[in-house]
Amino acid sequence: MEDKKKLLWEYIKAVMTALVLALIIRAFVIQAFTIPSGSMIPTLLVGDYILVNKFLLGSPVDIPFTNINLFRMPGLRRPHKGDVIVFKFPVDPSKDFIKRVVAVEGDKIEARDKVIYVNGLPANEPFMRHTDNLVLPNRDNFGPIEIPKDKFFCMGDNRDNSRDSREWGFVDINDVKGKALIIYFSKDTSHPLLRIDKVRFERIGRLIQ
Repeated sequence: MEDKKKLLWEYIKAVMTALVLALIIRAFVIQAFTIPSGSMIPTLLVGDYILVNKFLLGSPVDIPFTNINLFRMPGLRRPHKGDVIVFKFPVDPSKDFIKRVVAVEGDKIEARDKVIYVNGLPANEPFMRHTDNLVLPNRDNFGPIEIPKDKFFCMGDNRDNSRDSREWGFVDINDVKGKALIIYFSKDTSHPLLRIDKVRFERIGRLIQ
């Protein structure tokens, strides 16, 4: 009986240790996210499962499974233009959004007939795509806007079908959760069940750039 109790206690300790390590890794190093919308097409597709590097850019550390912030972990650097980042949605911090940083503090950004200009020069955006020929105010023409300190202007790569800084404003440094790193799994979500023919094997292991 005593041996069974010792064995049970060893199992409990092993499980608790694994849980603590998992929480530490999730809070400070790497976290998994799922792509629910098409705003980052073609870079990210609905049904992509990604890992986000929280150590590089720093991240808010919340009480596990809540949105109660304890402190912000300092990062090795700040987000750069072109980084794909995950952040707390400014309108509803309980939700996470993923977009690309287009302009950082001190930059001036404007759009003229769908073309983005940063500090007066056309932005280099090989990843961006347009899906319609309409030119709409606010969406395709805006600015110039100067980015305040500790703020970022973020946009989706699927430029005509993205809710982003054009609609809800800047992303604050304190809301940045990390830089998108790699696609570790991907499936076509048009079928409710996980079928082998719906797995996008060609996307697995793809670095997010």
